[in-house]
Amino acid sequence: MPRLPPVTSTDRPTWYSSYVVLACAGLRLSAAGSPVRTRHRYPSVGPATGMTEVTGRSPMTPPPWEIDPETCALLVIDMQNDFVLEGFPMEVPMARERLPAMRDVVTRCRDAGVPVVYTQHILFDSFDVSPLETAYQPKLREVGMREGSHGAEIVADLKPGPEEIVIRKHRYDAFHNTQLQTVLSTLRGPHKVDTLIITGTLTEVCCESTARSAFMRDYQVAFVADATGALSAAAQEATLRNIGMFFGRVLTSGELFAELGR
Repeated sequence: MPRLPPVTSTDRPTWYSSYVVLACAGLRLSAAGSPVRTRHRYPSVGPATGMTEVTGRSPMTPPPWEIDPETCALLVIDMQNDFVLEGFPMEVPMARERLPAMRDVVTRCRDAGVPVVYTQHILFDSFDVSPLETAYQPKLREVGMREGSHGAEIVADLKPGPEEIVIRKHRYDAFHNTQLQTVLSTLRGPHKVDTLIITGTLTEVCCESTARSAFMRDYQVAFVADATGALSAAAQEATLRNIGMFFGRVLTSGELFAELGR
């Protein structure tokens, strides 16, 4: 399989501060000028299913866009042995539990002619290629995702096909100093890809970082709620809430398949 290496203040009126303090406290000013408590405008977070409580959108509201299998690509983020297999250094149990859903997404995308692109987080023994990452995760100074190791390989259940691209990266954001942008810009013909389907792990780290970066590059983001894995349910739901409110659409794999099949 091809493996692509990384490319080595304006004045505000006097009421503004008071308004900010009141807003942060969930208050507003009544017509008489007294503070009145208001309901927080963000919805409560429900089960990690990509439903209304996560996205904050009414079920009667049509989505801002729909998935077109002719103009999308699937990203499988960092589903490597070190993250997925039991007992391995950076084990994410939720990622392992959701392997069947991720495998279904990969299969359905391939069947629909949607190209699949993998990312592979790589660290070195010879020097610290991601010093801030290892500062926050000191364990990574010794083990995890080492170049050429079994732990760095994509799990067997999601093995890339011979013609599928694997993007090697050294940062959480899969666009940062990699060839991902170039690949996506040419994979289906010049600038044909406008939508990225995101699966993989960790939901709250590399998946979310890449989703945000895709949004900043004007890609439509389809974040698959039951085919991404976080370190905790709370982290999973926090990311789904952020993505659904601000950066893309949160869908279940079933909802994704329904749109791919239209």
